[in-house]
Amino acid sequence: MTHRYDYLNDKIKDPFDRVRQPFKRFLEIESAGGILLILATILALIVANSGWASSYESLWKENFTLGSEHFNLTKPIILWINDGLMAIFFFLVGLEIKRELLVGELSSPKKAALPIIAALGGMLVPAGLFILFIGDGLGKEGWGIPMATDIAFSLGILSLLGKRVPLALKVFLVAFAIVDDIGAIIVIAVFYSAEIHWSLLFIAIGLLAVLFLLNRLRIRYIPFYMIIGWIIWFLFLKSGIHPTIAGVLIAFSIPSARKIDLEDFTFRMKRNLIDFENDPCTDDVALQHSQLASIDNMQSQIFKIQSPLQQLEHNLHGFVTYIVMPLFAFANAGVVLKGTGLDSLNTLTLGISGSLIFGKIIGILLFSYLTVKLGLSALPNSINWKHILGAAMLGGIGFTMSLFISNLAYENIGILKGIAENQAKLGILMGSLIAALLGYVYLKFILPKE
Repeated sequence: MTHRYDYLNDKIKDPFDRVRQPFKRFLEIESAGGILLILATILALIVANSGWASSYESLWKENFTLGSEHFNLTKPIILWINDGLMAIFFFLVGLEIKRELLVGELSSPKKAALPIIAALGGMLVPAGLFILFIGDGLGKEGWGIPMATDIAFSLGILSLLGKRVPLALKVFLVAFAIVDDIGAIIVIAVFYSAEIHWSLLFIAIGLLAVLFLLNRLRIRYIPFYMIIGWIIWFLFLKSGIHPTIAGVLIAFSIPSARKIDLEDFTFRMKRNLIDFENDPCTDDVALQHSQLASIDNMQSQIFKIQSPLQQLEHNLHGFVTYIVMPLFAFANAGVVLKGTGLDSLNTLTLGISGSLIFGKIIGILLFSYLTVKLGLSALPNSINWKHILGAAMLGGIGFTMSLFISNLAYENIGILKGIAENQAKLGILMGSLIAALLGYVYLKFILPKE
C-alpha cells in the first residue's frame, strides 16, 4: 500500500513540463525532417545531372491509376505527389494552424502580433523585391515564390546548434513560419488556381458544411471526416481550385475538444492502476481477466483524452515529415544544371535567390522592430534583436513551399515552362542554401557557448 500511496501522491517536478514536452517532440521531428530534406535534395540534384537523368525525368511522367474499372483517376506520378500527397501535407499544416489559433502562439492578439506582422513583412518585401527586379521579364508570374519559409528546413538548421538556441527563438520561428504558410495558402488559392467550375466547387463547399456540422454535433469518428474529405479533395481537383487548399479547409473542420477533462482522466487512470495492482498476476504469460479489463479501460480513457485534432496531428507528423516531404523534394528539386538556359546565372535565378535572402531579412527584421516600437507586442524575455536577425536569415529558406508555388506559377506559360521552372528551382536552391549558411554561421557566432 505504501508504494501505491507514494505513486498516487507523486508531484510533477516541473508543472510546465507537460506543456513543453509536446512542443519539444514537434521540434525534434521537424528538425530531423529538415536534415532528411537536405539529403533528398542533394540526391535529386545528383541523379538529375547524371546518366540516370532521362530515367529520373520519365519516372515522374508515368501514369498511375487509382480506383476501380467503373470509377478511377489517372494522373502522372508527379501530380499524385504534388496534388495528392501534398494535400496531406497541407492538411497537417491546417491542423497546426488551428491548434496555434486555439492554444498556441497565435491564440491571443498580444502573443500573435509579433510573429504575424513579422511574417507579413517576410512576405510583402520579398514579393516586392522580386517584382522590382524581374519586371516584365521571363518568370514574372513567380512573384509568390520568395514569400515562403520552410519550417522543417529552418528548424533542421537550428537543431545543428543544439541547446545553445533559446526555446523562445524556436517558438518565434515556428509561429511566423506557420503564419507564412497561411499567406502562401491564400496566394495559391487566389492567384495560382485554374479556371473554376463553380458547380463542382459548390458541391465541395456543401460537403465542407457537412463536416463542420458533424463537428458541431460533437461527432468525433475520424473516418467520417476522412471519407468525406477525400471526396472534397476530388471535387476541388476537378473544379480548378488547387486540391491542396481542400486539405487546409478540411483540417479546420476536425474537432478540437477532448471527450473528458484532465482531472477526470487522471482520476480514472489512477483508479484503474489500483484495480490492476489489486489482482497481481503470477503467470508469466497471461494476465488476470480483471487486469485485462483495467487495460481496456485505460486504453479507452487515453483515446478520450486526445482530441481528434491532436490525434491526427500526432499520427500524421512522422508520415509527412519522413515520407511526403522528402519524396516531394526528390521529385521536384532535380534541377538540370547544364543547358535549358542554366549555363550562366540569369535574371530569374538571381531575382528569386536575392528576394529570398535580402527580402526576408529586411521584411522580418523591419516589421518586427516596428511592431515592438509601436507597442503592439514585445520581444520574449530570453531573446533580443540579434536573435531576431538570425531568425530572419533562416526565414530565407523557402524550399518546399517555394518549389510548390514555382510548379503552379509556370504551369501555363507554354514552351518557356521548362526553362522558367529550372531557373526558378536553381534560384530557390541557391537562395535557401545561402540563407541557411548565413543563419547558421551568424547564430553560431552570437549564441553563447554550450
